[in-house]
Amino acid sequence: MKGRRLDLLPPTSLQVARGELLLVTGDRQDQRTALALVLSGRMRPDGGTVSWDGSAGIRPLRRASALVDSPGVNEPEQHLSVADLVTEDLALVPRRYRGALLSKPWLKVNRFEDVAGLWTEQLPPARRTELLTALALANPGTDLLVVDSPDRHGADHAGWLPRLSELAYDGGRPLAVVATVTALPDGWTGPSAAIGNADRRPSPGSFCTDNGPKTPPKSEYVDKNSSLASEVAK
Repeated sequence: MKGRRLDLLPPTSLQVARGELLLVTGDRQDQRTALALVLSGRMRPDGGTVSWDGSAGIRPLRRASALVDSPGVNEPEQHLSVADLVTEDLALVPRRYRGALLSKPWLKVNRFEDVAGLWTEQLPPARRTELLTALALANPGTDLLVVDSPDRHGADHAGWLPRLSELAYDGGRPLAVVATVTALPDGWTGPSAAIGNADRRPSPGSFCTDNGPKTPPKSEYVDKNSSLASEVAK
């Protein structure tokens, strides 16, 4: 994907399925956000393909996905209280699902009454992640969560990793979860990818080489009927 002067997003290949948490590393915030926008169907890549459940194209991907806490895109505004944020976000849920969704009952049912009066910037990282992902899942049509740079709120991965793992591996509603991060947490052994891993120029840790496979290795969780596959080219 081309930027104004340089490549905004270098060639990147990845795959994630329901019941799986994929961490994608990238040094630059603009590249992490660009990838999050592409994977959630909010931006069309200049080349390559993005597909969801085997369907290529932006529309099915955008319907199935939720972009969470993307800097400069949809991160909560600092002047909003938690109660006001909930009111605004619930209003964005598609009308056919919205029903009688009201902020006060939602806050109570989802156990956020204790923070309703706080400014969003006052939320601890773990509570922030819980709140924003819960709001994304207020839409029952959401099957894919794309969380942009949750590690920017603190060095401790306990502020976001347990929550995202819980959502991905929830037997009642398994989700495909992708998080763009600066670096993998210590001890992480789950699925991972790196921005630029499909660049033909040799680079450490690249999934794709001139003589190698053109997609990253598949996880044991991958189901061809319920997965996101992306190969973004320049």
